[in-house]
Amino acid sequence: MGNLPIFDVAGSAMNAQSVRLSTVASNLANADSVSGDPDAVYRPLHPVFSSEAVAGKPELAGVQVKDVTRSDAAPIRRYDPGHPLADEGGYVYAPDIDPVAQMVDMISASRSYQANVEVFNTAKELAMATLNLGK
Repeated sequence: MGNLPIFDVAGSAMNAQSVRLSTVASNLANADSVSGDPDAVYRPLHPVFSSEAVAGKPELAGVQVKDVTRSDAAPIRRYDPGHPLADEGGYVYAPDIDPVAQMVDMISASRSYQANVEVFNTAKELAMATLNLGK
């Protein structure tokens, strides 16, 4: 069963969505972090996907995580002179992370992962049914 290309496609998609979920979790965990130095602020992560051909089946393509990049968005500057991390001007810097957009991305990644689990399970059931035809 492990040689069926559909398992490669579904498996690569599940791996890609898992990386996507991890980057969203990291972004959400650091959404409220601040720094007194704009260069030291957490930069949100974004996975970059690319298509990859499935060995022996050029009509099928899987997905792979090509890279995980850091956002180049400028940090958000807030005036908070009482904050222990404030710079000499009284400013703290926070990452430019939209929690609502991150939650939408997380829901999308989760549903994509679940859909690929269903594809994997259906392919497994069909392969088992095919093997049981001769019995």
